[in-house]
Amino acid sequence: MATFPQRAKVVIIGQGGIVGASVVHHLIERGWSDIVGIDKSAIPTDIGSTAHASDFCFNTMHDQLTIFTTKYSIDFYDRLGRYERVGGIEVARVGDDERMVELKRRVASGKAFGNRVEMITPAQAKAKFPLLEESMIQGALWDPDAGLVKPRSQMVAGELVDAAVASGKLLSFANTACTGLRIESGRIQGVETTKGFIAAEYVVVCAGLWGRLIAGMAGEDLPIMPVDHPLTFFKPYLEFAGTGKDIGYPLLRDQGNSAYLRDTGDPKTPEGGQIEWGYYEEKNPRMCHPRDLLEKEQARLSPSQRDLELEQIMAPLERAMELTPILAELGYDDKYSFNGLLQVTTDGNPSIGESSKVRGLWYAEAVWVKDGPGVGKLVADWMTDGYTHLDHARIDVARFYPYQQQEQYIHDRCYEGAFKIYNPPVHNREPYSAGRGIFKSPFYEREKALGAYFMELSGWERAHGYASNEHLLAVYGDKVPVRANEWDNRHFWRVSNAEHLKMTEDVGMINVSHFAEFDVVGPDAADLLEYICVAKVGGDTAVGKGVYTHFLDAKGGVRADLTVLRLGQDHYRIVDGADAGHRDFTWVRRMAQDRGANVKVTDTTTEYGCLGVWGPNARTTIQKIADEPEAWSLEAFPFAALRNLKLGGVPVLAFHISYVGEQGWELHFKYEDGLALWDALYALGVTPVGVETYANSRRMEKSLRLQNGDLLTEYNLFEADLARPKVKAADFHGKAAHMAFRERVHQPATLCTLTMTNNVDSTGVVRYPVGICPVMDPANGATLVDSLGRRSYTTSIAFGPTLGKNIALAYLPHEYCQVGRELQIQYFADIYPVKVEAVGYGALYDPENTKPRS
Repeated sequence: MATFPQRAKVVIIGQGGIVGASVVHHLIERGWSDIVGIDKSAIPTDIGSTAHASDFCFNTMHDQLTIFTTKYSIDFYDRLGRYERVGGIEVARVGDDERMVELKRRVASGKAFGNRVEMITPAQAKAKFPLLEESMIQGALWDPDAGLVKPRSQMVAGELVDAAVASGKLLSFANTACTGLRIESGRIQGVETTKGFIAAEYVVVCAGLWGRLIAGMAGEDLPIMPVDHPLTFFKPYLEFAGTGKDIGYPLLRDQGNSAYLRDTGDPKTPEGGQIEWGYYEEKNPRMCHPRDLLEKEQARLSPSQRDLELEQIMAPLERAMELTPILAELGYDDKYSFNGLLQVTTDGNPSIGESSKVRGLWYAEAVWVKDGPGVGKLVADWMTDGYTHLDHARIDVARFYPYQQQEQYIHDRCYEGAFKIYNPPVHNREPYSAGRGIFKSPFYEREKALGAYFMELSGWERAHGYASNEHLLAVYGDKVPVRANEWDNRHFWRVSNAEHLKMTEDVGMINVSHFAEFDVVGPDAADLLEYICVAKVGGDTAVGKGVYTHFLDAKGGVRADLTVLRLGQDHYRIVDGADAGHRDFTWVRRMAQDRGANVKVTDTTTEYGCLGVWGPNARTTIQKIADEPEAWSLEAFPFAALRNLKLGGVPVLAFHISYVGEQGWELHFKYEDGLALWDALYALGVTPVGVETYANSRRMEKSLRLQNGDLLTEYNLFEADLARPKVKAADFHGKAAHMAFRERVHQPATLCTLTMTNNVDSTGVVRYPVGICPVMDPANGATLVDSLGRRSYTTSIAFGPTLGKNIALAYLPHEYCQVGRELQIQYFADIYPVKVEAVGYGALYDPENTKPRS
């Protein structure tokens, strides 16, 4: 047995699970060596979720990154000879129309992101899965690539670790628990273990259920939580006796009942001769904080397998027996059935990437078997290159603000998320009810009194519209359609489109206090930001100027989209979107550390608020309460300029800019001054306008791009049509790749603006799509794919009331980039015609952009 080393390049905590095994495999594949893996129990694990996982894979999600990690994982297991591609069926019961519609939505998402799912009839489902009661279902989805990791992902984990050890690049130590992390000056130094201290440059936490305990050693927490998952077994089932199969029939998911079922193959295979039925609690999920996990010697089965009482699941089990009567015919194995612990998260996504507090400390947590190898590849690529080939914003652990690491918040959000693992279908705009009211603008009570329809973003309560403006529907109702389809109308308020039109004709104020803001101050502030930003913000950039700019990753992908305000020679303020704010804040701090910059980076979000005042009458309205009315003239206050002025005696930092395509200003103020400003503007008759206009309807009419939606790291600024005509002389992060993209004869794809030319569905209902739709060639119905293999889908879509059209943005392959080109999108099961209105940036409203500059 190897001697426990004193140092290593990398230490992996949780080597025995499928995630830790996948990470080490892919690190070695990328050229890493001198790796030490430790686990508190056996390797492969005998106590973690991998040890009891059902080990099946479905690939029917609605986002590109998960589709990738699952597809990669399936192919990875297959290459190892450890995958049985039996296919999988997801059913919609008779009477469950919501589930039937969801299956059709999954097929559309599959076309967008490249899986092979399709709808099948009840008879076809019965033919594939004879145990099914055909009369109970109205339809089904078929995933030909679904299947089972065989015989167990636990075995795969062991084989990957064995191969890594045999390569000489991994030393593996079972029964070696992490007892502490050594951190100095914000950087990992090594790991304290039950076998002694080991120094390390990098530590990767793949500890699964115990991950939060390791994070706690670094003074942080992870927004994840173990939850019981009832797993039951019925036997004997001898249909596949003598076949040697680990599974015989396809997988079955009955998600309307929050359940799944599979056979376990030949009785002579591991766990064979049974029917496994699993369930996800819909009414009373039982969660467990990691500190309350039993030790191995205390547990009847294992720390991740808790006792199950049949009464917990009797009602859904009885429903399952109606769909698959075999369950009632076999014997229930109460000794073998259990509650298996798995992880749920506060936002439905895992925690991956480098800690926002400790450099060199990495996490790969809340990852299921179906995504393990795919996540292993992402982590290895990210650690090696500093980026991944797909945008990873939605899984980056740095996305979490400090409030999202509070224990009560984690509990409450995870508890709510646990209800929705399988059922009901989650809407694109689905709000959380837990963990609300974290941040409120200074005029929150005023908005509440106006009947604000609040949604939440990054802890901020944002009004999407106001009941007090319902009277505007009498004025603009002919331009504001009623959304007859419930899905299209869910979490949308019709009045917001009327507010949009009122602002267009007069003046409105939009609460944008949710902006993430952070200051960069110090002697090296200008040089640092000049390096981080694509646009020129340092040098002779005037104090009092705001610059719209971007951060790129090393391969030239668009990492951030924001505004930099130069408040002094050595003082900058970055104004960013709330959802991207903490990632970008962390990025700036890391870049400052890496470059040894003498700066202080401070989050000032809650110190300031912001109110946007926009519309053709914005200037004349503001001048009525301005201490210096003439200072607001176009000559005195040109577009993109900053001025410190007063309105009704309230100091404001006014920024002449617009994200809604109208004349006006962002008015930044100290938080405590905000209420007086709101009251002064409201007294003038300025209409409060919900953020729906800002974030969606007018943004789309102006063809404005949204970070993490339209702007992604797999695309460059030229493809997004946001590259400046001239590239600044100064070096900046990603410049080499950016210059290489600039030399192309043409880009492989360009972000284009589309409009729906007909939005009536097959039942005669006028539709207003939300979410992602594949973009297809009418000639063959195939999803468009560019020369780099990137598929076309709507990155944004919304109804524009000024234009009376549904407007979308989508990256189209070069050969399809012609204005007037007719294409198609699929929304649920129906196909709709769309037309290319602009190739690259091209506003449909005020195309010359004269209004904001006025």
